[in-house]
Amino acid sequence: MKVVCLSGGVGGAKLARGLYDLLGADLTVVGNVGDDLEVFGLYVSPDLDSILYALAGLNDEERGWGRAGETWRALESAKALGADAWFQLGDLDLGLHLTRTDALRRGEPLSAVTRALADAAGLTATLLPATDDRLRTHVVTRAGTLAFQDWFVARQHRDEVDELRYEGAGDATAAPGVLEAIEAADALVFAPSNPFVSLLPILAVPAIRDAIAAREVRCVAVSPLIGGRSVKGPLDRMLTRMAGGTTPAHVAECYEGLLDALVVDHADAPADAAVQLVVTATLMEDRKGSRRLAETVLEVAA
Repeated sequence: MKVVCLSGGVGGAKLARGLYDLLGADLTVVGNVGDDLEVFGLYVSPDLDSILYALAGLNDEERGWGRAGETWRALESAKALGADAWFQLGDLDLGLHLTRTDALRRGEPLSAVTRALADAAGLTATLLPATDDRLRTHVVTRAGTLAFQDWFVARQHRDEVDELRYEGAGDATAAPGVLEAIEAADALVFAPSNPFVSLLPILAVPAIRDAIAAREVRCVAVSPLIGGRSVKGPLDRMLTRMAGGTTPAHVAECYEGLLDALVVDHADAPADAAVQLVVTATLMEDRKGSRRLAETVLEVAA
């Protein structure tokens, strides 16, 4: 069974890991690049990196992000020298960013660099950015329009969100391999990532949205909420403010016209939505939990 999974960072990466355990080389993960930024001159792609680390078993399970066994000596040194080190880059993490940045400066596209990194990590699944073009998420708040990481990390997402803008999305083309994977897929999966900041930036690439809308196979999403609350991050606040609530119906409406089914947690049932609702335990506390949820998703998608 060939599956394409659209994913953001930490939460989405957990489901992607479960799918990878079950599907291996038959899995393609399309990652969000709207969060990408430059830090100390290095190109950082947080969601792609979270997916890569999770699939390769390199992620820090306790902290929930970054590399296991990470150290911070370079960042501590930069701070001691007066740098504004507001975005945390660990020593092991720096190795990936140095490799990516060097390749990009040589003219290699992000998709090719990402494939090379995945190969070096020993992955048999395919990991692709949504696009090789510049696409950046901006958050509209009362404090002004903020670059995503300025809002999320520097300001700790305390500003209420009025609107999301995906700069460059309208002119962006799908990265090589993305549309081909969607066309060849037996099922499509939307991981339990924040729709507004993780999956809608991917779907803002016109060719990707059109390809998913035109599919002939099932498309299944996993709700990122449990009991109407975010497992992590500000999604419940964002949904309440911009969509009017945090029910499964409000989550499904984020993907209007694209879904066949939405997998929700027991804590969110009973509920009604315009798509089929499937109720199961969605909290992924470990790798076993990720596989169990992935098994349910694949059953629904078949």
